[in-house]
Amino acid sequence: MKKSYLFFNIVSIFILGLSAKCNKEGGGNINPTPSPATDQATIWITKADKSVLFQKLDKPILFTTLVNKLPTIDVDDTKTYQSVDGFGYTLTGGSAMLINKMSPTAKNHLLKELFDNTGTNIGITYLRLSMGASDLDERVFSYNDLPEGETDINQKKFSIAPDKVNLIPVLKSILAINPNIKIIATPWSPPAWMKDNNSSVGGSLKPEYYHSYATYFVKYIQAMKSEGINIDAVAPQNEPLHPGNNPSMLMTAEQQRDFIKHALGPVFKSNGIVAKIIIYDHNLDNINYPTLIYGDPEATKYVDGAAFHLYAGNVEAMGTLYQAFPNKNLYFTEQWTGSTGTFEGDLVWHIRNVIIGTMRNHSKIALEWNLANDPTYGPHTPGGCTQCKGALTINNSEITRNVSYYIIAHASKFVTPGSLRIHSNNAGAIMNVTFLTPGDKKVMIALNEGNTPYSFNIKDKGKWAPVTIDGKTVMTIIW
Repeated sequence: MKKSYLFFNIVSIFILGLSAKCNKEGGGNINPTPSPATDQATIWITKADKSVLFQKLDKPILFTTLVNKLPTIDVDDTKTYQSVDGFGYTLTGGSAMLINKMSPTAKNHLLKELFDNTGTNIGITYLRLSMGASDLDERVFSYNDLPEGETDINQKKFSIAPDKVNLIPVLKSILAINPNIKIIATPWSPPAWMKDNNSSVGGSLKPEYYHSYATYFVKYIQAMKSEGINIDAVAPQNEPLHPGNNPSMLMTAEQQRDFIKHALGPVFKSNGIVAKIIIYDHNLDNINYPTLIYGDPEATKYVDGAAFHLYAGNVEAMGTLYQAFPNKNLYFTEQWTGSTGTFEGDLVWHIRNVIIGTMRNHSKIALEWNLANDPTYGPHTPGGCTQCKGALTINNSEITRNVSYYIIAHASKFVTPGSLRIHSNNAGAIMNVTFLTPGDKKVMIALNEGNTPYSFNIKDKGKWAPVTIDGKTVMTIIW
């Protein structure tokens, strides 16, 4: 690895006049002469210019009792916040199809890289699925499509057969690697015959089918369970205020409230379904939507929390909702990277908002959209997203790792399920979020959005670790 020497005058004068040897590709580590009792921290970094991509640095940083005057991030594990369920992606039907078509050797190698947590594998711990087709499937389908004019109120013709071609085989391979992975499932549309426009696009669920649609959810959870796949949570509708996608459906807050309290909640209870019900699943510019549902005592008793995307609004709205309803959980379930975006712009924005921002605002998960596409940004339905860039581009058995691969990797590998977010302030130009893992490790994800290197301290339990992070760089620090 190519080395350079950075002389940081203030620090070197303060710490016994010693200069720090810095790693050019790693943003540099300031290594003072250690005190008799020294702790070490390891660092992984990704740089926005792509010169370093999710790489562990050769030298650890050192915690010592030597004091300096750098801006300081104080870490306090006595102040804890939400527990973390995981980090990951939406495994769309199209993603599963592309993975399943790979050669067996290439597919197994890829899935281990994604879902195993040894070596340099990235250890994804949470997935989102579409119930029926999303717009990133090659065709539109539900689990109970019928000829025009027919209905099936008792869901006797319900079948997850479309998922058995690609999605379920891939999920079974994933579960063989990580049997503890958590899954949330969300429909883009119910069967068209249940809607007031009889179409996969737009329209609304007819109230006379509320109970039937709740049965549809129950049958889905039970059918997946019979395949060895546990659905941890469901949302009633993806992006309920965006009825122009294919598939899609309009579901107002009042409609979702009534569906939950009159049908989904009671039907789950009567069938012994323990999957969480997570409401909304749309943009952070409208926290009034979950607020209205929380305000109904008959609906809210069935609701675990609310899910969000960030195509509109700001991430701090999650924190506002948490302050109003601290007994309800928060989930961040989708944010895309697109074909017209840049690696630099997407890396910085998503680390700031999707990883650091959502976690500092009490989210239990952070998911990117979507896991994989082909070189033409397919497959997608007619009218579906034509610019969605997966974490991976899969061309037969050839893999290109795109920016959201690295965005998630910086969290998923180190912040394991059950980790607690702990107190850490932002220092100077450095944004960060910090966790205490079940293995009693501390993990800090830090971002320098500026163009030039920035030096700061991490202070923990009376010791300081001076760190320098290059401009436009994300750093995960583990100690």
